[in-house]
Amino acid sequence: MQQSGATVWFTGLSGAGKTTITQALAENLRSQGYKLEILDGDVVRENLTKGLGFSKADRDENIRRIGFVSHLLTKHGVIVLVSAISPYREIREEVKQKIGDFVEVYVNAPLAVCEGRDVKGLYKRARSGEIKSFTGIDDPYEPPLNPTVECRTDLEELSESVAKVVNKLEELGYLPKTPVAERV
Repeated sequence: MQQSGATVWFTGLSGAGKTTITQALAENLRSQGYKLEILDGDVVRENLTKGLGFSKADRDENIRRIGFVSHLLTKHGVIVLVSAISPYREIREEVKQKIGDFVEVYVNAPLAVCEGRDVKGLYKRARSGEIKSFTGIDDPYEPPLNPTVECRTDLEELSESVAKVVNKLEELGYLPKTPVAERV
């Protein structure tokens, strides 16, 4: 299958649903035969960016490295699904400019909802002071001003969020348009 490369960058608070949407989208695209890679922020931090901390400079470097790998894959026709908090707008813009074929997906859920979903206990640890510089608590999250897609995970089902992203990828020409009758 001939396909165009693109980076689909999911940004949002911890617990907003970035990884959940990424996994569902990956399953959808793989079932159709697309070549894709997932770059999950947690996995990248364990491997590619091990040793970086959570200062602004280290967070920016983390995003630059993810962006570099995304750019390489994208230019070779791979659909790259990046799931990373990437809290700072300026570095997201920098990476977007370098990659070019970039679809920014703002996975938006209110902080209270994200804290309620806190499966790793990170918000609780941040609130108690055990974790410092935690995004959304004592470090800022700068939402995209004009995301390509916004998924409101507190208001929509997972299937709706995935459909929004697929529809936008079709609209932008990264995926062929699927007739409505054939959609699942």
